[in-house]
Amino acid sequence: MALDDLATFDDFIRHWAEARPDTIALREGDQVRTYGDLEAMSARICGGLAALGLVKGDRVAYLGKNSELYFTLFYAAARMGVVMVPVGWRLAPPEWAYIINDTGAQILFLGDGFDAAGEALGDMIPGVRHRMTADQTRRWMADSARGDFAPAGRDDAVLQLYTSGTTGNPKGAVLSNFNLFGLRKPVTEAQLPYQQWDDDEAVLVAMPCAHIGGTGLGVMAMSAGIPGVILPEFTPDGVFDAVEKGGVTRFFIVPAALHMLLLHPRCPTVDYSRLKYVIYGAAPIPLELLRQAVAMFGAQFMQAYGMTETTGTICMLPPEDHDPEGNARMRSAGKPLPGVELKIIGDGGQEMGVGEVGEVWTRSSNNMLGYWNLPDATRKTMTDDGWIATGDAGYLDADGYLYIHDRVKDMIITGGENVYPAEVESAIYGHPDVQEVAVIGVPDPKWGEAVKAVCVPKAGATIDADSVIGWAREKVAGYKVPKSVDVIDALPRNASGKILRRELRAPYW
Repeated sequence: MALDDLATFDDFIRHWAEARPDTIALREGDQVRTYGDLEAMSARICGGLAALGLVKGDRVAYLGKNSELYFTLFYAAARMGVVMVPVGWRLAPPEWAYIINDTGAQILFLGDGFDAAGEALGDMIPGVRHRMTADQTRRWMADSARGDFAPAGRDDAVLQLYTSGTTGNPKGAVLSNFNLFGLRKPVTEAQLPYQQWDDDEAVLVAMPCAHIGGTGLGVMAMSAGIPGVILPEFTPDGVFDAVEKGGVTRFFIVPAALHMLLLHPRCPTVDYSRLKYVIYGAAPIPLELLRQAVAMFGAQFMQAYGMTETTGTICMLPPEDHDPEGNARMRSAGKPLPGVELKIIGDGGQEMGVGEVGEVWTRSSNNMLGYWNLPDATRKTMTDDGWIATGDAGYLDADGYLYIHDRVKDMIITGGENVYPAEVESAIYGHPDVQEVAVIGVPDPKWGEAVKAVCVPKAGATIDADSVIGWAREKVAGYKVPKSVDVIDALPRNASGKILRRELRAPYW
């Protein structure tokens, strides 16, 4: 089968085991697993899962940090259509229990250092038949015999990721082989230079595996037949070491983590000569931060826009649209990938024209199968003809570039004017005393809502509210300028690093 026709985990693992048996598939510190090893071990895990009574469509959960163990278990389960559910390790035990119970998982695999997490769950997960510590899992893998199994098909579910849950309980987005690999062929056929892979490349997996920006990067490396270099969790030193010593040529990072790299004293001294691409996304990025990063790393930058429900990236701003001096397109999320459709929908359900703001809708092979056991929520998000309503507000320009303002629910309406927090945050970002900022709407008797900036000061700095307001006034329209400024020590964030605006708004509403 030609590489472009591979469509499942079983296809890719068999292909690379034959074509590149000695190439490293997974590296975590000193632990390495070649593609030949991966095929053999994953087949044994399939045998072990079958011996425990699991069949296609059953769920297994993993609670722990990124690891070679997690990816080996995931790839193995995916070969036979047993669905992997990675659980965010930063969540609290009741949140772990909710997700595990919601999935109906029969096995809970614990990562290294998470034995106590299994104990903390106690009797909160009665449906789980087997709990295995990392050591127990490795012994079970070694003792399992290679099993015959029917490979999962293109449209079979293989991965279930839970959304951030900024409101209510998190929802499980069910993703299939086709969701994870379907765009690969049209993207390859388009011959986009940044989608081509050299044999000596390696991809860094540093974002949490419970999110598409973590697990998705591992899948990207595996489908390209190159090493996935795994950090248990993001740390600046870990990223710097992976680039200098681990051969990493590409990594994905969220803006908050990118900011942490730039603030680290080691950052200017690192050798970035092997680094080809930095992919960023998951939240709006201030233009000044992006300019600093482009100048520092010397690599080509790409913005990736997507969400869990779209299996990650559906839109990309390519390197050629990035400029260290800044340009208008660097405020955009780029253009749809080949095979992806976008449209903007207004409040009345009508399709909006060029430059008109509405909700971003998308249709492609990346769109999830649906939310696990939530048919009503699925119908509210997905249409019968395959469109997903993203919940993001934005517009398309005349060249088809997508500009994201913010989540629809985070939009501020002041005096009848729409204000998108990300735009105001970007305007404030370069203030010399401000390290981080979040903009919210608060009640106002005259205007309905007023714009408020919540700022975190830089180390040793003191924030003057009038200075921040004056700084913003030079960059955005008057109605967008904050009417007030709060100063706090740190912005509240959820497990995936997104700012919890509802917590900032709560005292005022």
